Amino acid sequence: MRVLRKPKWLRDRLGDLSNQKHVNRLIDSYSLNTVCKEANCPNKSECFRNKTATFMILGNICTRNCSFCNVSNGIPEGLDSREPAKVAEAVIELGLRHVVITSVTRDDLADGGASQFAKVIEEIRKREENMVVEVLIPDFNGDLAALKTVIDKKPDILNHNIETVQRLYAEVRPQAIYERSLELLKRVKDLNPNIMTKSGIMLGLGETKKEVIEVLKDLRKNDVDFLTIGQYLQPSKQHYHLKEYIHPSVFDEYREKAIALGFKFVASSPLVRSSYNAAEFYNMIRNNKNT
Repeated sequence: MRVLRKPKWLRDRLGDLSNQKHVNRLIDSYSLNTVCKEANCPNKSECFRNKTATFMILGNICTRNCSFCNVSNGIPEGLDSREPAKVAEAVIELGLRHVVITSVTRDDLADGGASQFAKVIEEIRKREENMVVEVLIPDFNGDLAALKTVIDKKPDILNHNIETVQRLYAEVRPQAIYERSLELLKRVKDLNPNIMTKSGIMLGLGETKKEVIEVLKDLRKNDVDFLTIGQYLQPSKQHYHLKEYIHPSVFDEYREKAIALGFKFVASSPLVRSSYNAAEFYNMIRNNKNT
């Protein structure tokens, strides 16, 4: 297959590495994982410079094998009972006011790891009750009780990424179900209408504009508040083949369409990822509510 040349708007942004080293040392000292490193996020340099990170709980081995993802898959190890406290301590030491907690998918666990999410939220709030907590969760195999376990701890934002258009699920997310992900996002509001919901989609996997617009409409039908749209970057030759680099102007078009559909806030550009500038995202909405 033809290898596409990376366009100029996707050049890495490096800059000062001092805070990156600080964050890396802290994460290593607590034996924690971050999606920034595990998923090889293109924004990790910028986020680490700002002393922020998205913590990845439940280990670093995923039970699913999505063809786009750089996180390792296989048979995971057992849960670390100290993980919730360690994450909370690292969050406080970093001086965060908005923390994002995500995970690998753990289909081997009865609740998909929902109880570990709940414990992490609880431990963070013990130390800083005003912390804004955002969780980026897997689908828990559609288990409503597992979702409720997380919702009962009242995260401020619940994110679950739709990732791609429905037609491509069999190739890109073979163990996931498009309708199940939409149902999960809808159920959040049923359980607690005060929790903001968020989702994201990647572009460049072979989707059409019409299909992308259908995803946006489906998310709004299920009352999703926030949306992120970013460029898929193929991690290796073994991963799903990149079909196209999408021009920034197209991202702008999608943002305008999404706003018109009723999303409260939309981040849409090539290097946007689901947790990118999450604090700014939330604060903008909160400040608008107070004006």
